[in-house]
Amino acid sequence: MCGVKGVVLDASILLKAGDDENGSPSLRADAVYVLRKLRYSNIFTGISYGLDLSAPKVRLLQESARLYSYNCFVFRPSAIDNFVSEVSLEWGDNTGSYMHVVSSYKDEEIAQMISSGWLITVLRSPGKASDVEYSTGTENPSKIFINKLEELPLIICHLNKKAMGKDVKMVGYLMKPSREEDFAKRGAFPIKPTPNGLIFVPLTYALPISQQLQEIDGVLHKATDDIITVEMSSSSDFENKVTYTEGMQELQRYIGCHPDCCVIDPFTNIYPVLDRLKIQQILGGLENLNSKSCSKVRGPHFLKVVDFREPKLEDKLVDAKLSLPNIVKPQVACGVADAHSMAIVFKADSYKDLNVPLPAIVQVNKGLYVMNIIFIISLLNGRTGLT
Repeated sequence: MCGVKGVVLDASILLKAGDDENGSPSLRADAVYVLRKLRYSNIFTGISYGLDLSAPKVRLLQESARLYSYNCFVFRPSAIDNFVSEVSLEWGDNTGSYMHVVSSYKDEEIAQMISSGWLITVLRSPGKASDVEYSTGTENPSKIFINKLEELPLIICHLNKKAMGKDVKMVGYLMKPSREEDFAKRGAFPIKPTPNGLIFVPLTYALPISQQLQEIDGVLHKATDDIITVEMSSSSDFENKVTYTEGMQELQRYIGCHPDCCVIDPFTNIYPVLDRLKIQQILGGLENLNSKSCSKVRGPHFLKVVDFREPKLEDKLVDAKLSLPNIVKPQVACGVADAHSMAIVFKADSYKDLNVPLPAIVQVNKGLYVMNIIFIISLLNGRTGLT
């Protein structure tokens, strides 16, 4: 069996059943999900529609194809050979199989395409059952049924792994859409197997995590994207004080029951980077790396401030080798809304209006991030530190 080299998404699984309140057609939310996932997958992708489709719907599909850099194909059940030839001519590569994804109510289209040699993936219409179901053990399926469109990337990955053999490893990944897209557009998460045998599988909370991870060899996650709250206390041990989304908790439970699944990073490794004080303490070990032949490297001086109104605050700042101006940031470093808020303090009496608890640190030369603020501090301090 050959892997999936190209996917054609039919209009029947992309368009909402009815027009919006303005009488305009729109895409289904799960269709947008699939269009985004396939965009940088290295899998050929196209959109098909029939001649009977209204002009506004055709324009919407053509605009979507342009947005995601997909091909558009006109599908006529009476001219299957022409459709197959057009797709093959456009995409060229003769290795692998093509997949056509259609809704189950398109009975005529499905029946005609079965003889084409393509893989037919059928999205079940609500309430329409079938006695044929795809599983990863199915030998050479010509027709696959799915209940949710979000299953499609997972199905493609399973088929490609089956085609490539046991040497291929599947890596599931989970992070917020903006972060994923930033990685994907640089070629980081291809669904098509890489030359070194990796298939990247987009995981989603729209499906049970346990169902998606059955054949996954490793999980790459950004758990801090799924933090709801972080409980602050006098202790810097956050392990039992971080509340994740239900989906991330499900992932943690699964991994806890399947220790053979490789996780990047293990969840216990996340907690130190949530705490800026812990980070500063870790950076304190940089001084042990200094040698006479190299420039000195150190972490920034810092102090945890519990009460900005305490009378001896200035003395504590001096003892911590902190001088004005300095930067004040929340103790929680990421995962919550105000983690990246900060203040620049130029005068000692400016502390009294700040919220607590926050660590005060000397912070210079942090590169492009907040470069305007750091530039001012560099001029005033004339010192260098490393964060």
